[in-house]
Amino acid sequence: MGIYLSTPKTEKFSEDGENGKVRYGLSSMQGWRATMEDAHAAITDLDESTSFFGVYDGHGGKVVSKFCAKYLHQQVLRNDACSAGDLGTSLQKAFFRMDEMMRGQRGWRELAILGDKINKFTGMIEGLIWSPRSGEANDQVDDWAFEEGPHSDFSGPTSGSTACVAVIRNNQIVVANAGDSRCVISRKGQAYNLSRDHKPELEVEKERILKAGGFIHAGRVNGSLNLARAIGILFDC
Repeated sequence: MGIYLSTPKTEKFSEDGENGKVRYGLSSMQGWRATMEDAHAAITDLDESTSFFGVYDGHGGKVVSKFCAKYLHQQVLRNDACSAGDLGTSLQKAFFRMDEMMRGQRGWRELAILGDKINKFTGMIEGLIWSPRSGEANDQVDDWAFEEGPHSDFSGPTSGSTACVAVIRNNQIVVANAGDSRCVISRKGQAYNLSRDHKPELEVEKERILKAGGFIHAGRVNGSLNLARAIGILFDC
């Protein structure tokens, strides 16, 4: 879905980096899409012993992928489970936290900024109409600490993103994903999957979709969606 160009944009953005333990390289290309909808995060020093790498495949827009690239790793580090050594729990909570944050008042404003929705005549960010509930708390500090869950008139973003991240701490690698972006490791030239795509034909995904009132036709959710999970709104590739 989405708007396509008549010819693909083949210019590539590449970067690399390293610390005393890891080295990375990355490259991205917009291709046929009208805008670049994907994002990444490559942070060699999330803390003194942890590195974080994430790929976010945006669906229906760029804002959710950019939001995740900006904030998901921060939430991993801030979770108490991370400092306790439970990276799996910390990652799981960080994934769910993205949707919570995007539905709060600060998340609403951040999505508009990341989406470049600036009125060219007034210079104001479009769509930022505060709900009555937010107006009652103008004297509070505007911080994520007050974003404990959905509490605004904004129902959430109108685009979505997959997420595939890998956290490296000492000699441990923990991978988490939502959607059909895949993490692969190479050992002596042989590729091994570290994540499983969330596709509708998987039994556990099929059961969840049917219980939610959906159906699967031709391997797609409701005959349209080619993946079974995403952060934000679920869209087809």
